[in-house]
Amino acid sequence: MELTAGHVWTVVAAGLVFFMTPGLALFYGGMTRAKGVLNMMMMSFSAIAVVAVVWALWGGSMLAGDPVLGGLTGNPFANLGLHGLLGTEGLLSSDFSVTFAIITVALISGAIADRTRFGTWVVFTLVWVTLVYFPLAYMVWGDGLFSEDGALGRIFGEPIDFAGGLAVHINAGIAALVLILLIGARRGFGRDSGQRPHNLPLVMLGSAILWFGWFGFNAGAATTVEQAALIWTNTLVAPAAAMLAWLLTERIRDGHATSLGAASGSVAGLVAITPACANVTPVGAIALSVVAGVCSAIAVGLKYRIRLDDSLDVCGVHLVSGIVGTVALGFLAIPSEGRAGLFYGGGWSLLGTQLAATVFVALYTGVLTLVIGLVLKATVGLRITRRDEVIGVDLTQHAESAYSLKDEATGYFAGQVPARPLPGTPEAPVPVTSKGDTQ
Repeated sequence: MELTAGHVWTVVAAGLVFFMTPGLALFYGGMTRAKGVLNMMMMSFSAIAVVAVVWALWGGSMLAGDPVLGGLTGNPFANLGLHGLLGTEGLLSSDFSVTFAIITVALISGAIADRTRFGTWVVFTLVWVTLVYFPLAYMVWGDGLFSEDGALGRIFGEPIDFAGGLAVHINAGIAALVLILLIGARRGFGRDSGQRPHNLPLVMLGSAILWFGWFGFNAGAATTVEQAALIWTNTLVAPAAAMLAWLLTERIRDGHATSLGAASGSVAGLVAITPACANVTPVGAIALSVVAGVCSAIAVGLKYRIRLDDSLDVCGVHLVSGIVGTVALGFLAIPSEGRAGLFYGGGWSLLGTQLAATVFVALYTGVLTLVIGLVLKATVGLRITRRDEVIGVDLTQHAESAYSLKDEATGYFAGQVPARPLPGTPEAPVPVTSKGDTQ
C-alpha cells in the first residue's frame, strides 16, 4: 500500500501524543514536593512501559476485534500479539490509539502522589488498562455499546467524543477519585506547606509540551483538511480562553493570578475541547472553555474544604473540565459536523445522549476501579508506610533523589538515610493533633 499524506500525519500525530506523557511527567513532577518528583515521573514512564506491552500482547486486539460480551469490548484473542494487524493499515490506527491509553493511565497517577507503592501502581496499570480503558475505548470509538448498532447507542443515540472526553478524561478522573478515597490523604494534607509545588518552571514547561502534543491528540483523527483546520483552531483558542478564565477567577478569589493557575487553566481548556474539537465553532470553543476554566478553578479550590487530597488536581481539572466539554456538546454542536446541539436547532436529544454516556462511563469506571483497588489494597497494599512517607517516596521506593537538598522538617539531605528517628515513626511518634493527621 502506498504511503499517503494521511498516513504520514497519523505517524506524526501518534508521536505528538506519545510525547505528551513525558510532558505530563514534567508537569506532575514540578507540582510535587522535591522528595517525590522522581516517583511521580516514574509513574508516567512505567505507564508507557506497561501499557505498550499489554497493547502489543492483547490490548490491540481489544481495540480492533469483533464485539464480545454484548459489545463491552473487542475480542482479546482475535489478534493476539497484533498478528492479525501486521501488514495492514489497521496497525497504524492501533499505533495511534495506544498513545491515548498510555496517557490516560498516567493521568490517574497525579491524584495519589507521594503515598503510593510503586509496585502496586505497576500492577494497577496492567489490570486497569485491560479491564477499564480498552473496553471503554472500544465502546465509544469502536463497534461497542455506544456505536450506532450498539445496545446503548440504539437507546440513547451515539455520543460525540472526537478525541477522548469520555474515554480519556472522565474515565481517568473517576478512577482517580476512587483511588483517592481508597488510599486516603497525605499526612499533613492542608497544613504542611511542604506539599506545595516544588518547581513551577517545570510545571510551565510540562504544560507547554502538553499543549504542543495536544494538536496531534485532537487533530490526529481528522479526515479532511477543513476538519483539521477547525480542530487546530479550537485547540489553540480553547486553552487560551480557559487560562484567562482561571486567572480571572484566582484574581477575584485570591487577589492574585499565579503561574500554576496559568498552567492548570490551559490544561483545563485542552481537556474541555477534547471531545468537542471537531464539532463546535471557535466561538463555541471559547465559551465552553471559559466555563471549564472557572469550574475547574473553583473545584480545585474546594478540595481543602471537603478534605479530598487530589494531590495534583486530576479530579478538579480532568474530571470537571471533561464533563463540561462533553455535556456542552448538547448545546453547542454544529449541524455541519453531525448531530446538532440545542442552540443549533437540534433539540434536547444530543444533550440526553451526552449525559447518558457521561453517567455510564462514571459508573463503569467507578465500579471496576473500586473492585481493582480493593483487591490490591487487601493483597499487596496501596499505601507506603508512614515512615516512608516522611522520608520521601523517591528514597524509599527508588533509592535515589532528584536533588541534594536538606529537608528542614527532618534535618537530613534528600538521598541520605537519616541517623535519628523521624517524626511520625514508631521510634518517635507524633501526637495526633487533628483527625486529618491519622494517616
